[in-house]
Amino acid sequence: MKARTGLRAAAALLVAAALISACAHRYRFPPSYAPPVGLVEEGVASWYGPGYHGNRTSSGEVYDQEAFTAAHASFAFGTRVRVTLLATRRSVVVRINDRFPNHKGRIIDVSRAAARTIGLIGPGTGRVRLEVVG
Repeated sequence: MKARTGLRAAAALLVAAALISACAHRYRFPPSYAPPVGLVEEGVASWYGPGYHGNRTSSGEVYDQEAFTAAHASFAFGTRVRVTLLATRRSVVVRINDRFPNHKGRIIDVSRAAARTIGLIGPGTGRVRLEVVG
C-alpha cells in the first residue's frame, strides 16, 4: 500500500514539474522601441479577430476587432504604421496596441477591420510593406 502511495506522489511531482517547466519557456519579446517615421519593412502579415475580441491587449486596452489596430513584436505602443498588402496594393493605417511573437516569420498581426480593408481576410496571410507614419 505504501509503495502505491509513493508512486502516486512521485507521479504527481513529475506532472507538476512538467507543467512548471512548460510555463518557463514562454516567448520573450524583444525590447520595444519608437521606430523613426519613414522606416520601411517588408514581410508576412496575418490577422486576428473573433477569438480575441473583448480581451485585453498587451498595452492594456480592450481589443476591438473592428478598430484599425495591430500587434507588432517591438514597435512602441501608439506607433502608427501604413500596411500595404503587396498582392492587392491596398493599404491601411493602423496603431500598434498589442504584441505577438513573430517566431512564425510574420512581422505584423492586424485587426480584422484592417485585414478586410486590404484584402487579407480570405488568404489569412500575405506579403506586406510596413511604413511608419507620423
